[in-house]
Amino acid sequence: MQSALGWGDYGGQMLAVAEAEIRKLRHDPVELMTRAIQPVLWLLIFGQVMNRLRAMPTGGIPYVDFLAPGILAQSVMFIAIFYGLSAIWERDSGVLVKYLVSPTPRAVLVVGKALGGGVRSLSQAAVIYVLTLLLGIPLRLQVLPILLLLLFTLWGSAVFATFSLVIACLVKTRERFMGIGQLLTMPFFFASNAIYPVTLMPRWLAVLARMNPLSYLVDALRTLMLAGWPSTFGLVKDFSVLTGVLVVLIGIAARLYPVILG
Repeated sequence: MQSALGWGDYGGQMLAVAEAEIRKLRHDPVELMTRAIQPVLWLLIFGQVMNRLRAMPTGGIPYVDFLAPGILAQSVMFIAIFYGLSAIWERDSGVLVKYLVSPTPRAVLVVGKALGGGVRSLSQAAVIYVLTLLLGIPLRLQVLPILLLLLFTLWGSAVFATFSLVIACLVKTRERFMGIGQLLTMPFFFASNAIYPVTLMPRWLAVLARMNPLSYLVDALRTLMLAGWPSTFGLVKDFSVLTGVLVVLIGIAARLYPVILG
């Protein structure tokens, strides 16, 4: 009973941290609108141009259909990879000290922040779905695929938000963090299956793509969004890889989290 009660307390503390992160977004609705700009540009400009070229083998579907789930994954990753800035801001404003002097385990704090970052990314799924429907892309609109897509969106965002927190704990300053964040986003994005199939890549890049967690997020989103699209890796493997990476990153972030104060 004591153990169960302890787990309940941890769950409440984790949700409280996540809710605090979500509240920040609610007080800044402009952020939601600015987040929609990048996927709109990718789908309406890049996607439409490449669609006319018909140069990309996409399994018999229009390129813009193939691209849409990749842009959702890209948007999720781009938002989450800069999530660590909030930890640096919390340190500078004194909020982080209050977190760290509480009896809440560091891992619980990190999981709460990861979930908060994940929920913030769900707005991107809504933007992409509305845009793809306006473009006439045939989507899977059944309840189960949509719920699973939201779960993978949440999970993928949590992975990159936790990775971002690890980077923030190591570099400690906003200037260094911004530089490293911008440096990392492009390799993650281009060494994945977001905008072209793995089969088009040279062998060395295909190996990197299969080591890249973004590839598994894209695979899951593409399978759940597009009617009749077969998964490359399998949804079970996609979820297992993302979960394994998330658990490892949570463990690293929990050990590093107090270091950011140094």
